[in-house]
Amino acid sequence: MSTETPESATSPPAEPPSAPSRRTFIATTSAVGGVIAAGGLVAGPPLLGVEAAAAAEAAPSSRVSLTVNGRRHTVTVDNRTSLLDLLREHLGLTGSKKGCNAGACGACTVLVDGTRVNSCLTLAVRLDGAEVTTIEGLAQGDRLHPLQQAFIDQDAFQCGYCTPGQIMSGVGCVQEGHTGSADEIRESMSGNICRCGCYVKIVRAVEQASGRK
Repeated sequence: MSTETPESATSPPAEPPSAPSRRTFIATTSAVGGVIAAGGLVAGPPLLGVEAAAAAEAAPSSRVSLTVNGRRHTVTVDNRTSLLDLLREHLGLTGSKKGCNAGACGACTVLVDGTRVNSCLTLAVRLDGAEVTTIEGLAQGDRLHPLQQAFIDQDAFQCGYCTPGQIMSGVGCVQEGHTGSADEIRESMSGNICRCGCYVKIVRAVEQASGRK
């Protein structure tokens, strides 16, 4: 009897598993990535919310007393609060404008102990005991400050957004004695930007307030 195995009963030789095609690989990894991303979206917001709440609770605060436009104020603020935000958000003095919030435009200029500062860059907690003057504190009742009147006389504003900062900077310019010439005024006021381009009239207003015109 023959012991030869019929050809039909012989198992074909085993072949190594083929590598997945590029299409299959992309589809598989995308599906896995989607599951991970979905899981992250579900778990993410509550975790971030808890962290934000914890950070807010842990933020250090301080009690600050300062005089603004002749009136004494005592407030408790986050140590990161700028003088600009203290004025606008805590004291309701919105005349000082938030422009660039980086100290580059001068729209937030106020006087601190008689010196011009960019209030957006000045930490409120550093001003305990200071005297601050804002645009709201210049007029005496119905009588405008000479520079406020000069801005009207010289038509030194258009949109008016930068005007409070321009006027406060101009007051500082006059008090500091930087009004010897138009060029000196321009140099002293160079930190204040007017997007309407009223620079010539602004200089004339400062000259008028200083008595040069």
